[in-house]
Amino acid sequence: KNNHTKKLNRNFKNYALIVLSIICLSGCEAAQRLSNIGSAPALDTIKDPVQKRDYRPVSMPLPQKIAAPTKKSGSLWRSGAKAFFKDHRASKVGDILTILVDISDSAKIDNSTETKRDNSEDASAAAALGFENKLGSLFPNDFDPANMAELEAQSQTKGEGTITRNETIELKIAATIIQKIPNGNLVIYGKQQFRVNHEMRNVEITGIIRPQDVSSNNMISFDKIAEARISYGGKGNISDVQQSRYGQQILDIIMPF
Repeated sequence: KNNHTKKLNRNFKNYALIVLSIICLSGCEAAQRLSNIGSAPALDTIKDPVQKRDYRPVSMPLPQKIAAPTKKSGSLWRSGAKAFFKDHRASKVGDILTILVDISDSAKIDNSTETKRDNSEDASAAAALGFENKLGSLFPNDFDPANMAELEAQSQTKGEGTITRNETIELKIAATIIQKIPNGNLVIYGKQQFRVNHEMRNVEITGIIRPQDVSSNNMISFDKIAEARISYGGKGNISDVQQSRYGQQILDIIMPF
C-alpha cells in the first residue's frame, strides 16, 4: 500500500511539473487566458494615446515658417480668412473626424527562372622539370603526362513563384486629432473595438492629414492620409482556432527544414 501511495505521489508530481512547464512556455498570455475561461474578452479602457509608453511625437520635414496675415486697418475681417462664418471641421487637438476606408486591391505576380551551366577543363604536362618522371614511377599504370588532369562541372537551377493577393476592406472609423505639426498638418489616431459573443474585433488607424482635405461634413478618405497605418484584427475563440498552436509556431521557427 505504501508503494502504491508513493507511486501516486510521484505521478502527481510529474503531472504537476508538466502543467507548470506548459504554463511557463505559454507565458503570461496563456495564464491570462486560463483565468478568463468562460468569460468574454474585456474591453480596453479609454486612454490618452499620447500617454502610451511607446508614443513618439511625429517629426516631419517642414517648410519655411510664414508669418500669419494681420487684419488691415479699418477692416472687419482678417486678410486671408476663408469664410464669414466659423468652420466646424476638425482642426484642433482633441477634435473628432470620420475616416472612410475603402480598399479594393488585387495583385498577381508570376515568375520563373531556369539556369544551366556546363564546365570542362583538360590539362597536360609533357615536361614539368622532370617531376613527371617521378609521378610516372609512383603511378606506373595510371599516370599519363598528356592527360594529366581533367575537370568537369555541371550546375542547374530552376525556380518558380506565384503570388496572388486580393484585399477588400470597407469601414468607417472615428479618429481624434492628437497632434498639430508646425506646418499645419494634423496627426490623427483612432481605435474601435467590437465584441460579439466571445470574439472581439479591433480596428486601429493613425496617420497625417491636411486640414483642407477634411470635407464639409467632417469626413476624410484614407487615400488622403499620409503615413497611414491601418490595422484590422481580432482576438477570441475564432481567432484562437485560426492560429497555429504555440508548439507548432516554435517548431516553425527552430526547424531548419
